[in-house]
Amino acid sequence: MNVFDRTMKRRQKNWAASLQDSDKYDYLRDEVGSRVADRVYDITRTFPLALEIGCGKSHIAEHLHKEVVKQLFLTDISEKSLRNTRESEIPTNCVMADEEFLPFKENTFDLVVSSLSLHWINDLPGALRQINQVLKPDGVFIGAMVGGETLYELRCSLQLAELEREGGFSPHVSPYTAVTDLGNLLGQAGFSMLTVDIDEIQVHYPGILEVMSDLQGMGESNCAWNRKSMLHRDTILAAAAIYQEMYGSEDGSVPATFEILYMIGWKPHDSQAKPAKRGSANVSFGDLSKIGQPSTKDKS
Repeated sequence: MNVFDRTMKRRQKNWAASLQDSDKYDYLRDEVGSRVADRVYDITRTFPLALEIGCGKSHIAEHLHKEVVKQLFLTDISEKSLRNTRESEIPTNCVMADEEFLPFKENTFDLVVSSLSLHWINDLPGALRQINQVLKPDGVFIGAMVGGETLYELRCSLQLAELEREGGFSPHVSPYTAVTDLGNLLGQAGFSMLTVDIDEIQVHYPGILEVMSDLQGMGESNCAWNRKSMLHRDTILAAAAIYQEMYGSEDGSVPATFEILYMIGWKPHDSQAKPAKRGSANVSFGDLSKIGQPSTKDKS
């Protein structure tokens, strides 16, 4: 089932990349990209060939050094984003490709990274399987995606305003993956030694219109097939008042919360540590519970 209009998402990203002041909307991508790069540095090895999926302006690559990544392929569905990729000391190749259909052979890359693009995938399990396929054995995937209760303030405010003014509501914020599902999806895709964690980034804006304007400037407007094409003026004004009343700060600003799901998964290899066979333990949990307890032996 296709939830998202991928053609619309390409148009949104191309439009955002063509803005003269597009850099001012990159604050979230830059922050998350740097955090993904930090996770790459946590792995003490060099990656001869890496792939960044949904790179945008290469928000991860700009934080990496050639001593860690020797060569990098950048992919995105937006040709204008690829034209605006930032300079990097790593030799790079740009390829326009959909995250749902990776045009690479199996066992090609030592590292695959992705930041803030997988939440627009229709077939996330299939995309993760493809990432696993293009990795070499013992290769690693490090990714970040928007998920959880992201933008719950905006979602609730719009829903309440539409119920009040129009008697019903439509989804204006796209559905997101729950952190509790991510580990299962990675495991089903064939990854091992999984790590999944969540981080919350809260950004403050003057009001709801600025929140929506920045999302558009990021290329992050809703592209679900069942989205409503427009919002009535009265509904927007009501949503702005509700947003301020429910979530506004003392200084008059309103918060927008982004929950970022980080994931690390390895393609299996014989050299990796494996769990012991069932029944091979030589100490019981009952014995462990006795550690530290005083001896009951009689003194002579």
